[in-house]
Amino acid sequence: MQPFPSLPTYSYFLILFFTTFLHHSHSHSQPNNFKTSQEHSQKQTHLNGPHQEYIEVSYPPPKHQPTPSCSHQILHHTFANTINTPPFSTPYSPPFNCPPPWTRVLLHFHAKTKDEQYDRIAAIWLAGVEILRTSTAQPPNSRIFWNVRKDITKYTSLLTKSDLDLTMMLENIVNAELTGVFHVTVTLLYYYKNTVRVPFNQSSDSISISKSKSRPGSRSLVNEVPDSRVLNELPADLIIPLSDDGKQGFWFRLEKEKDLKKRRIRIPRNTFKAVIELYVSFHGNDEFWYSNPPNSYITTNGLNTGRGNGAYREVYVTIDGEVVGSEIPFPVIFTGGINPLFWEPIVAIGAFNLPSYDIEITPFLGKILDGRRHVFGIGVTKGLSFWLVNANLHLWLDRESTIVRANRVIGHSPKTDVQRAEEFTGLNGEFQVIAGKDTMTTGWVLTSSGNITTVVMKGFTFSNVIKFKQNGTYKIVKQKFKFKKKVKVFDNKGEMISKFKVRRKYPLRVITVTEPYGLEDRYNLITNLSHGFNEKYEGKGFIHSISNVQESKGWINVKGHSVLSGRGSTKQNYSHVDKLSCYNRNVASDHGRIVSDNSNFICENAL
Repeated sequence: MQPFPSLPTYSYFLILFFTTFLHHSHSHSQPNNFKTSQEHSQKQTHLNGPHQEYIEVSYPPPKHQPTPSCSHQILHHTFANTINTPPFSTPYSPPFNCPPPWTRVLLHFHAKTKDEQYDRIAAIWLAGVEILRTSTAQPPNSRIFWNVRKDITKYTSLLTKSDLDLTMMLENIVNAELTGVFHVTVTLLYYYKNTVRVPFNQSSDSISISKSKSRPGSRSLVNEVPDSRVLNELPADLIIPLSDDGKQGFWFRLEKEKDLKKRRIRIPRNTFKAVIELYVSFHGNDEFWYSNPPNSYITTNGLNTGRGNGAYREVYVTIDGEVVGSEIPFPVIFTGGINPLFWEPIVAIGAFNLPSYDIEITPFLGKILDGRRHVFGIGVTKGLSFWLVNANLHLWLDRESTIVRANRVIGHSPKTDVQRAEEFTGLNGEFQVIAGKDTMTTGWVLTSSGNITTVVMKGFTFSNVIKFKQNGTYKIVKQKFKFKKKVKVFDNKGEMISKFKVRRKYPLRVITVTEPYGLEDRYNLITNLSHGFNEKYEGKGFIHSISNVQESKGWINVKGHSVLSGRGSTKQNYSHVDKLSCYNRNVASDHGRIVSDNSNFICENAL
């Protein structure tokens, strides 16, 4: 997706580098921005009815989510023609009739829209700290809605404060052609220990108190439904945003490879643990970074595109110029991506709730506990215009001390080993990128409870292969990513007091075939996609794994910017397993409607 011409928008479009050959073979410029035409949308409306829910499959399923002890509507706003306007802000304070401490807090995001519109990027910040990165569905010229639930318990130190600004950014353009607006409601759900398994009533008002008690013998879902974080860990005492000034949202916008966005921060001298939570999304020339060929291919063939720099991106964080951690982001596909008909009504993995990434920097505390301000930076290796990035610095404080001492004793963090190979003749060719890195950092902190040593070991392997055949009209992208991390904490006797490890895999395969249709500015695009998100967490007293795989296939007939006709189908297999429960869901869609949906709680492969 890329911004509107001549407008600095973060809005999304379907951008297909997969049609590159058209720029070469036609004398005129072939548009790269696509939307579902009104003619095709009317066919979808007839199939789907007036109100259709779009879903991102996740856990727990809606019917098995607990009833909140109380709920508090904190935002209700319509995002119409919001381009080049400040983000929407509203005051936040915790509900008077539902005071902390809470056991758990969920954010419930509800949106609805109709009429023609592109998909958009959006985010919500509390006092400049990002708590949700999301994108919208691309409406098929009919009335649709969707819901997102996210555990935000880790932001409790902010949620307990009063008179904070809650800010949401969703840039949208409304004109004669694009008439869709987005109606958004955000509600916070607070839980005490007497939570029970009853569905949440979406029609609840601003504040409501649940008087229900736990049934004898039943167990609460609180602290049992895992977030993508270390389970059973107390939230940070302080969260500091690593973000922009908020005039156009609190995210930094990275426009080129050498961009490094910085902020000076002074952290409390009694900090004994620190984690940077990184939020990223990629747009414009880098929305499909995993399919970008090297610049040599583009230049040699005289292609009119800025989507180059090869197919490798790494987001990194620095402190005073030293790289302290990095992440290769999960390749989220937005609802206009690859083939927009794939994502009606099942959206791609992560499209409604983009993942964030934790970078443990406790071993680096020795360089920043001096009471001075230090420069934190965020950049993207080989990044093109544009990336939206910001981070939250989570800090745990020693309440019994005003100053703690710290030092790093081991720091093995080499540069990423990236190897590239290319071979092409004309528009046919093959390009390969292989990368990997293993790091280990160890540091100690002398707290009021004694000396604590933290060891962080991380490693990843990455491979990407792009092939062009049939004079560039056939393209295949295959990408594999494997990640592992271990964190161990020892006391002053050398005894291990905590540990956890996580493993992730992001497999991806995209095949596109472009066929001439016989009319000027019109062609068929055949599309096939397979991608997945696999994750396993293990720690003291907990373990959980997620397997989430989607397979999509279809075709679209395109003229100019519009999808005139086509068909898309998606099959998704989702599985969540932990020590207490299992959940499996297999769902399929075809031509804009759900054709099968089966779920169960059978533990076929219990941990």
